[in-house]
Amino acid sequence: MTEPVHTPAEIPLATLAPRWQWSPLVIWLIPLLAVLIGGWIVLQAALERGETITITLKSAEGLKPEKTKIKYKDVDIGDVKSIVLSPDLSHVIVTAQLTSGSASLMRDDTQFWVVMPRIGTGGVSGLGTLLSGAYIGIDVGKSKQKRENFVGLNAPPPILNGLSGRHFVLRSEKIGSLSVGSPLYFRHLRAGQVISFDLDKDGQGITLNVFVDAPYDQYVRSDTLFWHASGIDFSLDASGIKLQTESLASIVAGGISFEAPVDSVAPQAGPDTAFTLFANRQKASEHPDTETRQLRLYFKESVRGLVVGAPVDFRGVAIGDVRAVSLEYDKVAKIYRSPVEINIYPQRLRTRNTSTPKATAVQEDGDKIMRKLVDNGLRAQLKTGNLLTGMLYVALDFFPDAPKVKTDWSKNPPVLATMPGTLDDLQASLASIARKLDQLPLADISADLRKALATLTNTLASADKLVQRVDADIAPKATEVLEQVRKTLANVDHVLSDDSNLQQDLHETLREISRAAAALRALSDTLERHPESLLRGKKEDAP
Repeated sequence: MTEPVHTPAEIPLATLAPRWQWSPLVIWLIPLLAVLIGGWIVLQAALERGETITITLKSAEGLKPEKTKIKYKDVDIGDVKSIVLSPDLSHVIVTAQLTSGSASLMRDDTQFWVVMPRIGTGGVSGLGTLLSGAYIGIDVGKSKQKRENFVGLNAPPPILNGLSGRHFVLRSEKIGSLSVGSPLYFRHLRAGQVISFDLDKDGQGITLNVFVDAPYDQYVRSDTLFWHASGIDFSLDASGIKLQTESLASIVAGGISFEAPVDSVAPQAGPDTAFTLFANRQKASEHPDTETRQLRLYFKESVRGLVVGAPVDFRGVAIGDVRAVSLEYDKVAKIYRSPVEINIYPQRLRTRNTSTPKATAVQEDGDKIMRKLVDNGLRAQLKTGNLLTGMLYVALDFFPDAPKVKTDWSKNPPVLATMPGTLDDLQASLASIARKLDQLPLADISADLRKALATLTNTLASADKLVQRVDADIAPKATEVLEQVRKTLANVDHVLSDDSNLQQDLHETLREISRAAAALRALSDTLERHPESLLRGKKEDAP
């Protein structure tokens, strides 16, 4: 089949269509969209960006700009933007950019520190930064006042805000091996730690701030005792040699133990209550007292063996301790003497009222108690506490025959009269015996003794000759005499038989002698107890 043939007239002519042209508005649309998108990105970044703060640190160790993070409870809240030296080159200033919503964390008492691997008394911390790198930790404070410039800590704070427990204050003469982070123990359980410590303004002691974790803080009462549990406690005193320790951890890092006295009914201690930190458990148990009276003693004899802390004993009961031992020259008497200052705890001397079924302590002023005791002859004396160590202690007792002394209680401290120690009396007696021995004419006595020995030798020789003569001349006659004696004894035996009159009379006589001896013994006992009865006669017996 053939296709139809078209003529030129039948073919339509082509027409030229007009070219499409861009509108000016369409040309600026794309840049406008780019500007809008960029503005949105900038706005979004500005909305997400928080405040800028500065942190002053001692060193920038481990910190890197644009890399180091600021974390609160392991959540990123900012980045370190720059690190510069301070104008005086003593520290570094870190500028950090916080995230949006973190401004509420920047309070006046908020704390910052660099988190890195550390080994301290509380253990090992910051091991996670070995791989991730150091970061800046934050502990949010409780203040409502805002702040932008902060001074960072050199180490992590021992206690973070929000931790349950209570703060307390301890006062001690020495800090021992304690440091920030040293643990507190309650019945060998870790119950807190040392937060800080400062030297007192007068330089006479140390004040420590400690934190006791909950629930152990409820066991801290107003009469709770705190003592050093640091390392090994080795002491050599008047009581002998003592060696004790609290725990293995306290040997290495030191520590503090606390307990309330047995059967304590005291109320719970409030926050920031102050307590005394004793040297060891024994000192703490011996000093539950709140009242202390200082006295001064003057000893003329040697105080070798008397050390600070030695007990002050009153009839076997420790009522104080030695505070200081020194030496001074008495210009009036022109002799050296040893002033010894002691602490007395008057509460231990207070009498108890036993007239009621439940004994109660009779409250009385400490000075009034001491004055009564001194008026009754209370004196101080040095005694040996341990023969092995040679340590001395101060013994208080009554000496009614001691000369009366007038104590000036207005002095600080008052001076308590003393008595020579028993050791001095023994030494004086030995010296007196030695002097008497020196005065003996030992040479003359030795010569007389030699003469006496020579005379005794001659006497023994004469006695030997006499014995020989007796054997030769007297022995035969003695045999005859013995035979006569035998016969006489036979007669005596007959006379002394049980049924003889002489035997009965003798028994009666012996009974009379026994009764007389008993009466004489009773008279001797009566005269020994009441010698005045020789003059006054026998007292009438009480009905």
